[in-house]
Amino acid sequence: MPKENIAIRAVLFDMDGTLMNTEVLYVEAVTQAFAEKDYIITKEEVIDMVYGISWPDIYITSHQRFPDAFTTMESMGAAVRRHFVVLRDKIDVRIHSSIELLKQLSSDYSVAIVSGAPRFEIEEGIELMGIESHLDFFLGAEDYHPGKPDPTCYLAASEKMKCTPENCIVFEDSQVGVLATKQAGMHCVGLLNKNFQLQDLSHADLVLDDLANFNMQKFRIN
Repeated sequence: MPKENIAIRAVLFDMDGTLMNTEVLYVEAVTQAFAEKDYIITKEEVIDMVYGISWPDIYITSHQRFPDAFTTMESMGAAVRRHFVVLRDKIDVRIHSSIELLKQLSSDYSVAIVSGAPRFEIEEGIELMGIESHLDFFLGAEDYHPGKPDPTCYLAASEKMKCTPENCIVFEDSQVGVLATKQAGMHCVGLLNKNFQLQDLSHADLVLDDLANFNMQKFRIN
């Protein structure tokens, strides 16, 4: 846990799986896109390839394993997005308690989203969640390289906020996201996504199954 004399100044949120329950949809969309190309991949394989990973890295990994499926990142992206949009429009993907926490924290802290999704998808998510006025900025897949678990994305965010890593707290739901946070020297709260029990969040400072249970003051003094 953060020491009592370490003041949190900036709050960073992952998006997919943390603010919106979209990781499960991406897993299904990728599965369907590859099935159209006659590649049958298990759910566990797709989770390993997709969960918490930036979009460029997803394509690199999938192309290495299945080089004949999609010859470009754009063609794979179009196929996956076609299935994803159909799935997303069927349900409310917002994680309301996480969104409410973001809004509350924005009253006292600088807040940003750091995601591996393309920027246009983050913009769509921000609009869907109605949180634009609560954010200082967001970083997407085009803004940094390499992706999580490398800490580059979170270090770039702290630099943009003019805040040292030890004064940042991050909310993440994936193993690679937690590792990126800790390698950046930041504090981390892991959100346990009940859809995916394969994620190891043990390196997080605190693990919750609902961010409605997060209390910044208790986190800082423990």
